[in-house]
Amino acid sequence: MTPWSETNLADAALLRAALEGLPDALVIADTAGVIRVWNAAAERLFGFTREESVGQGLDMMIPERFRPAHDAGFARAVETGTLRSGTRVLRTRSNHKDGRRLYVDFTFAVLKAPDGRVVGMQALARDATAAHLQQQASTQGKQA
Repeated sequence: MTPWSETNLADAALLRAALEGLPDALVIADTAGVIRVWNAAAERLFGFTREESVGQGLDMMIPERFRPAHDAGFARAVETGTLRSGTRVLRTRSNHKDGRRLYVDFTFAVLKAPDGRVVGMQALARDATAAHLQQQASTQGKQA
């Protein structure tokens, strides 16, 4: 077995294994909004396989009524290289392949090449549906 100190952390196979093993969904899109990376957790969360997702637009995950705002924010981030949300976790609605409504906690980051060029966007996502519905029920119970 190779000792940790001898493991090349920049090794592409090791990096792929690390990204694939994340407990959170990882979605990476290019600057045109085309999905380029979709890990196993993304398959579980959104219901679409990697084969169904890679090469498709992000719209497959975004409810139609939220697409204009998403598209504007995405274009602004590509243009400026920054996100208005910073590193905050954002809870938003998302689509599941089977039509279920999801609430998802997302964190976003601009993906830049070593020379500083924006080459895409990355998002980590976690299902927040149960927590959101519980919070809604609690709020409604207090109002009654």
